[in-house]
Amino acid sequence: MIVAETMHAMVLQTPNTPLVQREMPVPKPNPDQVLIKVHACGVCRTDLHVVDGELPDPMLPIIPGHEIVGSIVKIGENVESFRVGDRIGVPWLGSTCGTCLYCRTGRENLCDHPKFTGYTLNGGYAEFAVADQRYCFSLPESYGDAAVAPLLCAGLIGYRSYRMAGEGIERLGIYGFGGAAHIIAQIAAYQGKKVFAFTRPGDSNARQFALRMGAAWAGDSTEMPPEPLDAAIIFAPIGSLVPAALRATIKGGTVVCGGIHMSDIPQFSYDLIWQERRLVSIANLTRADAAEFLALAPEIPVKAEIRQYSLSQANQAVADLRSGRINGAAVLSIA
Repeated sequence: MIVAETMHAMVLQTPNTPLVQREMPVPKPNPDQVLIKVHACGVCRTDLHVVDGELPDPMLPIIPGHEIVGSIVKIGENVESFRVGDRIGVPWLGSTCGTCLYCRTGRENLCDHPKFTGYTLNGGYAEFAVADQRYCFSLPESYGDAAVAPLLCAGLIGYRSYRMAGEGIERLGIYGFGGAAHIIAQIAAYQGKKVFAFTRPGDSNARQFALRMGAAWAGDSTEMPPEPLDAAIIFAPIGSLVPAALRATIKGGTVVCGGIHMSDIPQFSYDLIWQERRLVSIANLTRADAAEFLALAPEIPVKAEIRQYSLSQANQAVADLRSGRINGAAVLSIA
């Protein structure tokens, strides 16, 4: 297959500055990599944290984007899992060392020496991208390119957060109703759980969106739910929501912090976490998470609400996400 020699990409030169559109050489895959012609790439809140300088030590300059959907146009000599022409997805976890304690004990999401797509590896805000074959996934055929992109992080990280909330729960609170929340609400409702959605104070549009996605109740994040929660997931990067969620959760309940970045958690009374309430965080994902979630999503089926942008509109997509103007997920559709 003939591949272009150059490509267009949106590049972050320095945190807290707009992305710059550049023409650059198409990357060459190493023996364990595939070269992908990018069809779509989701715009995730983690991308926003990278662009806004809230995550330390990114590779700079960097092409953001870690919800990549595309077709393989070239493979490295060691690649056996895929063939040219296959449609695949590339997530946040780009590679792990395979030798540290965590990798050896089935916890590759906690690897001591990981690499991350769109953060320490170039990502998918581009016409082409390379990725390690071991961290790519076949995608359900029932989803189009733009529709499946948000499942690769909002879906995967959200699903890991949902599983950490506990198997026996009946009443689930979700704080921050965006990309991950609207996917997980659909799964929880499908599985018979009662979902309570907490949105920005006064955001009636987000409340209506949550109800359309299966929530039984939606209210401001400053409110208490009409029923106590068995567990809560916090997707909004706002530390003050931690004591609020603990206050709304029953004895023995779990509060899951599902984001990679959060503002400082304010001091709170020990009474809020006493009686065996648990506060846990989520770090990255495992390949097992991806296999399980990507098999489950089309059964429900999970449907991501998306707003599409062109590659050159990446700055607008990031700005809309930052300001809360997007219900669901933003996706760059790349011709």
